[in-house]
Amino acid sequence: MHDPNVGPTVVIGTAGHIDHGKTSLLRALTGIDADRLPEEQARGMTIDVGYAHLTFGDGVELDFVDVPGHDRLIGNMLVGAGEVDAAMVVVAADDGPRPQTLEHLQLLDALGIDEGLAVVTKVDAVDPTRVTEVVSAVTALLAVTSLRGSPVLPASSVTGEGIEAVRTALRSVRDGVAARWSAVGLPPHGAGPLRLAVDRAFAVKGRGAVVTGSLRGGALESGATLRREPGGESIRIREVQVHSHARDRHDGGRTALNVVGLPVESLRRGDVLTSGPGVLGSDRILVELRPPARVGPATARPPKVGARLRLHVGTDKAEATLRLVRARPSAAILTLERPVATFVGDRAILREPASGDVVAGVRVLDPRPPRGPSRRRLTAARLQVLSAAVETGDVSATWSARVELHGAIALASSLDGGGRGPTAPNLALAADVRTALEEAALEAVTAQHREAPLRPGLALPRARAALLRRLRSLATIERRDAEAAGSAVAGVLDHLVEQGLLVRQGEALRDPSRGSELPPDLVAAMDRLESALAIAAPPPLEAAALEAGCPTEGIRALQAAGRIVRLGPDLAWATPTFHRLAAVALDRSRQAPLTPAAYRDATGTSRRYVLAILEDLDRRGILQRTPEGHIPGPRAPRAEPVA
Repeated sequence: MHDPNVGPTVVIGTAGHIDHGKTSLLRALTGIDADRLPEEQARGMTIDVGYAHLTFGDGVELDFVDVPGHDRLIGNMLVGAGEVDAAMVVVAADDGPRPQTLEHLQLLDALGIDEGLAVVTKVDAVDPTRVTEVVSAVTALLAVTSLRGSPVLPASSVTGEGIEAVRTALRSVRDGVAARWSAVGLPPHGAGPLRLAVDRAFAVKGRGAVVTGSLRGGALESGATLRREPGGESIRIREVQVHSHARDRHDGGRTALNVVGLPVESLRRGDVLTSGPGVLGSDRILVELRPPARVGPATARPPKVGARLRLHVGTDKAEATLRLVRARPSAAILTLERPVATFVGDRAILREPASGDVVAGVRVLDPRPPRGPSRRRLTAARLQVLSAAVETGDVSATWSARVELHGAIALASSLDGGGRGPTAPNLALAADVRTALEEAALEAVTAQHREAPLRPGLALPRARAALLRRLRSLATIERRDAEAAGSAVAGVLDHLVEQGLLVRQGEALRDPSRGSELPPDLVAAMDRLESALAIAAPPPLEAAALEAGCPTEGIRALQAAGRIVRLGPDLAWATPTFHRLAAVALDRSRQAPLTPAAYRDATGTSRRYVLAILEDLDRRGILQRTPEGHIPGPRAPRAEPVA
């Protein structure tokens, strides 16, 4: 049983030309034959990805991903290479570096894998001079890739020569990877959100669906619920298995999960199982391009705009169309044939489908890049800040840079994979967008004072609507984020009130420099109108206003100040009177379903008044209409307990 106290399990991928002894070397190191398919064993070559593991005497474990070396199986090779922490490059001493050696090195460099070693195998089949030549050649090849400086060791899987030295070097690689994770404050299984990219999905009789992959970014426990991306469906872990043994918990490395919630037919290689924020399914991705290393005679071709390419990310692959970002030539937006699961900082590879040539290594800057009005924010300065933050792995700086790039991002949709779940809506605003909204609010209030000097100020609903329009002109707001946008706009107005730049008077906002005093004759007229409406059956509003000498501005001022409640063009009550009438309706509805006739008799009014009040209370959920009458609604206040 693995002891979690011994540290993380590091995943090492093999690489090298066909028949150079990768699988035989793994068998000599681990005692496990990574060729799991009958066809592989019959043909003596790895066709699909294979797996093995090595346990050291102190309990430390290594996982191996054995990838195919045939040129027609590079796609399968990338399934394994996309989810490893380090590499073991294998070159046969009798053959020397061959085409797939060079191609695999170029692919590892494009993925940014910079920890590992190289092993020159079959040294028993050649003389020592040839071994020295091949070791030198491999060292020179590594020097132009991300694996520069890695050890190159001779060994024989047949005689056992050098195998212990390879084990020792593998342990050093593992310790170096673990130490680097620890030094930069990463979890003991690498950067990025918790995820398992599925490389196999199959059914086990009596157990159901099983998926395997390399667990990264966190720990998993039996009984936990994950989310499948793309798609967002929930899936529950029935059992966690590592190296064919059940575990209650696993912190990272090769993992098998017995899952329920989705049929095995709907699970596929390339799916990502995850929880919490970060991993998103997307068919449009903003990336930073990295030219491939020139290994041997390979030449780097610059990507062509509009080219049809193939993206390899995690264990998935999809056709992609590339469009360079004018403001930053090394940045591009990839439009995919279908959504794939990825996250900020994820690494991937772009290849030409026909030739298989590596076009570029890819670093994901944003799995859902700006669109609509936000596309104007794709400037060189903002892209540079985002790229630098992603490169350093600073999560806080990356988030801030993405907000500045978009102008506004809803936390729920950005962090929990699409707005699903109970996350409260919250919109993060870029600094310049927030400033523009504040300026728009102040200007709207000033314009209101200029156009209607007798009104108390700008009505809050109008202020919010104006700011929402301004926000949508500055940044793209998804329909699912409308509630978050409304909360953000309300927050901007609240901030202006807190800073004393605006004053809230009832349901209106005003400029504090203008004061709150209305002309005395208008105040007197408003008082007369409020008194006229303080009865259960008030006169028509227009007639009452004419009698009181109160102009339209005074009526609006009474509404904005919350002194009257208006239910129709010509129907209004003084607010205390309306509240008393509403309380009667609610009290009677608690005793028995309230009919309009019973409410009319209780208030001594007429059908015109009671229907208007009942409809208003129904609309606001205070009451609820039933065939028998009105009963307390879902938003009715609790009845006071009887003493």
